[in-house]
Amino acid sequence: MPAPRRTHGSPPDALVGESIPAQGVAYTPSVVSWRGKAQMFGGKRLLVTGGAGFLGSHLCERLLDEGAEVLCVDNYFTGRRANIAHLLSNPNFEALRHDVTMPLFVEVDAIFNFACPASPVHYQFDPVATTKVSVNGAINMLGLAKRLKIPILQASTSEVYGDPAMHPQVEAYWGNVNPIGPRACYDEGKRCAETLFFDYHRQHRLGIKVMRIFNTYGPRMHPNDGRVVSNFIVQALKNEAISIYGDGSQTRSFCYVDDLIDGAVRLMQTPKDFTGPVNIGNPGEFTILQLAEIVIEMTGSRSQITRHPLPQDDPKQRCPDISLAKQTLGWEPKVALRDGLAKTISYFEDLLSGGAQTDRRQQRLDVQEMHRQIGESFRTSAPEGSIRAKPLRQARRSVAG
Repeated sequence: MPAPRRTHGSPPDALVGESIPAQGVAYTPSVVSWRGKAQMFGGKRLLVTGGAGFLGSHLCERLLDEGAEVLCVDNYFTGRRANIAHLLSNPNFEALRHDVTMPLFVEVDAIFNFACPASPVHYQFDPVATTKVSVNGAINMLGLAKRLKIPILQASTSEVYGDPAMHPQVEAYWGNVNPIGPRACYDEGKRCAETLFFDYHRQHRLGIKVMRIFNTYGPRMHPNDGRVVSNFIVQALKNEAISIYGDGSQTRSFCYVDDLIDGAVRLMQTPKDFTGPVNIGNPGEFTILQLAEIVIEMTGSRSQITRHPLPQDDPKQRCPDISLAKQTLGWEPKVALRDGLAKTISYFEDLLSGGAQTDRRQQRLDVQEMHRQIGESFRTSAPEGSIRAKPLRQARRSVAG
């Protein structure tokens, strides 16, 4: 099928229950003015699923800074208590242990759905559970949003584009995904979640926002998650061989976490007639080999580069077209790669030296033991226990759907 011509978002009439036209129909949304929007979330009760994860914890922090009450929900599969420990004393923050594949009954004003393992090491460990989080988790959160009549934002991914035949990737591109490969549990799970979001939007007139997240890095990345930035930094700081898969010519774009979170906040604040999907990422493109050389230089490492076979279905190139984000959100990344890497390297130096304020017992677990524990919590229904920083009012009870 030929690639569709460039398009941006969904038409305004989609919000009144009309079908969204086929991709390829041009739509120019109104430009949003961001003056005076800094405190839009003030006093609101906001739910962040996956809130103890790398991105979720930064989002919780940002929303609290804007005056919101935040309910952080996580089953700690890949999220860590250490990521939110500094927030527990905040009277506007509450952490709840819960698996989003099970219905959740709370009362909130908006939902940020960030729950899902996002690195190949984690999402391929239990691929069936990964698909359940993307699909069943989306159904449960959409059902909650439908019952409460509140907006919901989906943290989707650039993986919906697969190994793209279009470069850079625009939102209208339908992707090139292997539906039966080892990455499909994540790629197709996220694609199905997007389908569910737009079907709830069309069928139930639910207010949705969909963001497609490209490679993001920064403090609180898990040191053993297998992502390229954390892998390279940890290996370099330990003077271990830096592992490159393939010849290193494949490209990625790297967005610093603060820029990514700013994009998510701005997207949630857009007018109701804008649903996305919208690419959020840094269009600066680097080869994997270039990244490795920069990390070695910045850490002063003695590491050597070793090459390994390229994993199946690993994308050869990945770079966002962010024209829509610029036009509609007034957003573009501001942190240069070297500046963001400096902060990330500092974080991992602290973590590896034992200076970070973390649960050190968890940090000392090897990967096999970590997978055993998180696998148990993923395969079984987690009880709804909570670490309470403040009471939260119970919601209207209803099943999702």
